[in-house]
Amino acid sequence: MFTEKFLEVVNHEGVVSIVTCSNNEAHAANTWNSYLVITEDNKILIPAAAMIKTEENVKANPKVKLTLGSKEVMGHMYMGTGFLLEGTAKFLTEGDSFKMMFEKYPFLTRVVEVTVTSCKQTL
Repeated sequence: MFTEKFLEVVNHEGVVSIVTCSNNEAHAANTWNSYLVITEDNKILIPAAAMIKTEENVKANPKVKLTLGSKEVMGHMYMGTGFLLEGTAKFLTEGDSFKMMFEKYPFLTRVVEVTVTSCKQTL
């Protein structure tokens, strides 16, 4: 599912926006490319310390959109590229993925697990 270009972007620092929606109101939370962990089964794990509204929204509506990019990776025509991902999310507080992420990021209180259904290059 994830292209080499997407993985190249993840390996460069940039902002990731996580968009959720509940009661017809969108909410965006941000993190960094360097905090994303791509699993072998094409999921994305993200450490969460706050993200209270994001978690509330995911409980009501698990659909999420993520955007990320890097100005250091060549896009379709110019330097800089980005991606739009769609999928579903859930928050983990235990299990192997939680333990692995806690070892990497001891500041987290939960882990956002995103099951990606679409990954499109936008630039």
